[in-house]
Amino acid sequence: MHILLTGAAGFIGMHTALRLLARGDTVLGIDNLNDYYDVALKRARLAPLLAHAGFRFEQIDIADRQAMASLFAGQRFDAVVHLAAQAGVRYSITHPNAYLDSNLSGFGHVLEGCRAQKLGHLVYASSSSVYGGNTKMPFEETDAVDHPVSLYAATKKANELMAHTYSHLYGLPTTGLRFFTVYGPWGRPDMAYFSFTKAVLEGRPIQVFNHGQMKRDFTYIDDIVEGVLRVLDKPATPEAAGAAPWRIFNIGNHDPVPLLDFIACIERALGREAVKQFLPMQDGDVPATYASTVALRDWVGFAPSTPLADGIQRFVAWYRDYHKA
Repeated sequence: MHILLTGAAGFIGMHTALRLLARGDTVLGIDNLNDYYDVALKRARLAPLLAHAGFRFEQIDIADRQAMASLFAGQRFDAVVHLAAQAGVRYSITHPNAYLDSNLSGFGHVLEGCRAQKLGHLVYASSSSVYGGNTKMPFEETDAVDHPVSLYAATKKANELMAHTYSHLYGLPTTGLRFFTVYGPWGRPDMAYFSFTKAVLEGRPIQVFNHGQMKRDFTYIDDIVEGVLRVLDKPATPEAAGAAPWRIFNIGNHDPVPLLDFIACIERALGREAVKQFLPMQDGDVPATYASTVALRDWVGFAPSTPLADGIQRFVAWYRDYHKA
């Protein structure tokens, strides 16, 4: 297939592109290479992609309506994997316009391009953040998600609604994937596992919010990519007569890990203990996430299962090599 992949210089985008190329697809990757975190890391992720004959890169901001319209008008795609977004719960509190531009306007431009081409399938990134203040565990796709606790979460919920509208009106098959705390090599520096590793190696204290009383369903990057590709190859279909070809799936490890156990895992991988600074819960955070993966397994016969200790070991090995630490 010829795939348009947005967010190609991102963490999940790079790994997804590599898998698509390895199986013989051609990929046009786009990214705006913004400075939310180190642009050098984004360019380093692109380097192995650019070595593939089947990959082409264009620096495009999905919030640029004209650029996106020209992109879709200029060539045909078999499917779109939309991973570009302004990420981060806490950043959305201080920089709301970045989320309005990228996650709302930008997603609208992607939908319009797919509609114009009568595309075969749009797979897009949602987030476990949409579950907001829900307390029933594990989180299931049929749960109400009407109480987001951050603007980031609200934009991801909005994406799911926007996709449903286009599926209903235009028959566009869309599948949204609610990612649960993705980690692994080439990850995002703003994520806890990355910043904890950096701080421990530099001998600085780590900030432990909610006094460590948190749980997260950590999901290894290879499992995320496997889920993306399997879903991509099975376009959404109507669940019932008259329904839209629209699906939502959790992609999580179905194994919530206490924050202090997570930190201990990093300490073991690094061979040194962290100095912990215990702090209250931050605005926009939730105490726990826990993915039900029954729907994903029923649909594509797969659910993530990589043990946290294995994934953290691989991340630490990459981090030491990349940063010469």
